[in-house]
Amino acid sequence: MRHTLMREARYGYSVVAGAVLACAALTLSVSGQAPSRPQPYKVVFDLTSDDPLDQGAVLRWLREVGSVNPETDMEVVMYGRGLALVVPERTSQLEEVRQAIARPHVTFKVCEISLRNQKVDKSQLLPNVGTVPDGIEEIVRKQQAGWGYIKAVH
Repeated sequence: MRHTLMREARYGYSVVAGAVLACAALTLSVSGQAPSRPQPYKVVFDLTSDDPLDQGAVLRWLREVGSVNPETDMEVVMYGRGLALVVPERTSQLEEVRQAIARPHVTFKVCEISLRNQKVDKSQLLPNVGTVPDGIEEIVRKQQAGWGYIKAVH
């Protein structure tokens, strides 16, 4: 008797679940709307650290945001010790950085003041990494233009 009741209960749950799915499908077909896709946005990441945890966080965010919202514009601005991320001899995440640089809608910019202070030549940067005269100004200008701002710090 107990097994019969359990089978009937499971059958009842299956019927209810099927009905819910059918209603959802009917609603979707009647409304003609699929679930909405996220709207692209613009975000600048501020990286001033040569700490692999901070660098890894920025690379992870680029990958994750790009996978969910591939049209989102993302820029990583590096100044201070942050420029180590894009100097092959100084980064521990070379392959992941190269992959991020190759993604559409992703740019990397290094502060020229930091380059000068650390005696790093532009030719030492990975290919397709740009420079800006002043990293802080670049971030401020992006914010003035409506870009979101994320500081990489742990």
